[in-house]
Amino acid sequence: MNRIRNPKPKLKTEYIMVYNLLEFEKPLAELERRIGELKHMDLDQPGVDLSDDIARLEKKLNKMRRDVYSGLSRWQKTQIARHPQRPYTLDYLEFLMVDFVELHGDRTFADDKAIVGGVAWFNRKPVMVMGHQKGRNTKEKVERNFGMPNPEGYRKALRLMKLAERFSIPVITLVDTPGAFPGIGAEERGQAEAIARNLIEMADLTVPIITVVTGEGGSGGALALAVSNWVMMLENSIYSVISPEGCAAILWKNQAYAQDAAEAMKLTAQDSLKNGIIDEIIPEPLGGAHMEPATAAKSMGAAIQVQLDRLSAMGPEELVTDRWAKFRKIGVFKDKPGD
Repeated sequence: MNRIRNPKPKLKTEYIMVYNLLEFEKPLAELERRIGELKHMDLDQPGVDLSDDIARLEKKLNKMRRDVYSGLSRWQKTQIARHPQRPYTLDYLEFLMVDFVELHGDRTFADDKAIVGGVAWFNRKPVMVMGHQKGRNTKEKVERNFGMPNPEGYRKALRLMKLAERFSIPVITLVDTPGAFPGIGAEERGQAEAIARNLIEMADLTVPIITVVTGEGGSGGALALAVSNWVMMLENSIYSVISPEGCAAILWKNQAYAQDAAEAMKLTAQDSLKNGIIDEIIPEPLGGAHMEPATAAKSMGAAIQVQLDRLSAMGPEELVTDRWAKFRKIGVFKDKPGD
C-alpha cells in the first residue's frame, strides 16, 4: 500500500524549472526574457531608472498573454492538454486528498500502473478515487505505459468501484489517456470486453460517480472511467473518440493533417459542453494547469465538492436513473415517419 499523508505539494517550483515552451508561446517567452534583462540592468546600474520601460513591457506582456490564451485553436488546446508538465492524477491527489491508500491489482492477471486508485479522505469524507497516470521521465513513462491501460487496468478500476459500492462511498475518476493500449497482449486478454464491462457496471453503480477529464480523454480508454453522474473537463483538456493524428491517418492517410482533424473533430471542453457530452468546464490558470497546479487543483476540488453534496442527497435508485438519463440524451435522434 502507498500512502499520501498530509501532503506538502512542491509542484509549482518543479514545473517552472522544467517548463517546456509550446510553439505559440515563444513570443511570450521572448518578451519575458527582455523584461528580465531590463530588471537586471536596473539593479546593476546605479542612476539608471528603467522602471517606466519595464512597466510598459509588463503591460504589453499581460495583454499578449490574454490575447494568446483567449484565442487558442483546437490544435493548440490539444497541445496544452498533452503538455509534459501538466498535473497528473497523483499530483492532484497530493493537493486534494489526505491519507490516500493505493490499492493494487485486478485479482486476475496483474497490477496495471497506467491506472492508480484507492481510498482517501476528501474534505473529511471518504471517497474512492482513481485515474490514469502518465510518467514524467522515460523510465516513468515506460512503467506507466504512457498512460495507456491494459485490460487489467480497467478491471482494477472496476474492482475498486464495486468496493466503493459495497461501502457506500462516492467514486471520483480523473481521466487523462491517449486511449487504451492497442497491443497484441491487451487484445488477447480481452481489452474490448474489459472496457465494455466497465461501461455496463458503471451505468448501474448505486453510489455517486464524478469524472474530471484533466488532459486527454481518448476513446474508450477514457470512457471506461467516465460513465458518471457528472462529467467535467478542465478548460484546456480534450475529449474525443480518436486522437487527431489517428483521425488524420484514417481520413487523409497522413498524420500531418492532425491540425485539420482537430478542428473538424470539435474535441475541446467548450465543444463538448455545447454538444451536451459533458456537464461543466473547470477554469484553469492563464496558460494552463501546469502554470499554477495548486490553483488548478483548488478549482477542481471546489467543483467536485459541489457535485458531491448534490449527488450524496440522492438515493441509490435515483443515482442510477440520473446516470442513465444523462447518457440517453446525448446525440441527435429522429423518428422515422409513421413510428
